[in-house]
Amino acid sequence: MTTFKTENRHGYSVKFSPNRSNLLAIATSQYYGFKGGGTLFLVKYDEDRCLITKKYEMHWEDGLFDVVWSRSVYSLLVTASGDGTVQMWNYKYPSQKPVRTFNEHKKEVCSVDWCQNSVDDFLLSASWDCSVKLWDPNKYCSLTTYKGHDRLVYEAKWSPFLSSCFASVSGDGMLDIWDCSSPLRPSVKINAHQAEILSCSWNQFYPFVLATGGAEGLIRIWDIRKLLTPIFQLEGCQDAVKRVQCSPHHWSTLVSASYDCTTKIWDYGVSSEPRQSHQNHSDYVYGLDMSADQDGLMADCGWDAEVRVFRI
Repeated sequence: MTTFKTENRHGYSVKFSPNRSNLLAIATSQYYGFKGGGTLFLVKYDEDRCLITKKYEMHWEDGLFDVVWSRSVYSLLVTASGDGTVQMWNYKYPSQKPVRTFNEHKKEVCSVDWCQNSVDDFLLSASWDCSVKLWDPNKYCSLTTYKGHDRLVYEAKWSPFLSSCFASVSGDGMLDIWDCSSPLRPSVKINAHQAEILSCSWNQFYPFVLATGGAEGLIRIWDIRKLLTPIFQLEGCQDAVKRVQCSPHHWSTLVSASYDCTTKIWDYGVSSEPRQSHQNHSDYVYGLDMSADQDGLMADCGWDAEVRVFRI
């Protein structure tokens, strides 16, 4: 296990670069995100030397709550901020301001996701103003606003199979599935948890399957063709599940980060109990990511101002 300290900055999100497997981005905030600025760190991971070194850092006047990489342009990233803005950065110019800022949300933006395939190149942002917005990264105004939730939207994620489809989860306990061409109402609406839903993740092998993580500590796996009950339920987190991510390498493997300070690895095709549990942090674990290039390599970050890269 290798550690990097984000001094005086509390970790919210960590992501491996899809183009350079040893490069990671870390979105952080001062004062736990309640006030102060945010810093986007770019670090290089050297597994042979068990070393993480800082390459760049970029600053914003409010906290940064999420980050996503561009797949088509290796040096571009997008972050979500507590002031309601979304920033696009080019790390070739780390000392400069963002190359573009998107400013329409009325409250904190807590999630960003980037759909990039041979046809589409669109961004999603999810906000505490109860909306999800669709953006063309080359334009300053949003293309569409989706309002299907009654409470703050914690996360919106593109389907890896259907470029016009995304999922959103909210404090209202609902999992919504959207068709981008129909912004008035979601195509599917599932009462997925009797608590706030903080995270969702699509299965990388089956197009109708995705996972949700709830504030009551449950992880549920859904087939969106079967709306009444989850196909799997995972119990073992002692506090809210902040992040879930389905493995890019194994169909039934997923990882979770929880407010119980643990990162857990699950194989729900085998058991409803966690396969591994790592207490890497002394405070809430907020961000995690699995490397798409290296099976078994993952990273997490937390409010203890530390990032860990380790093998599972």
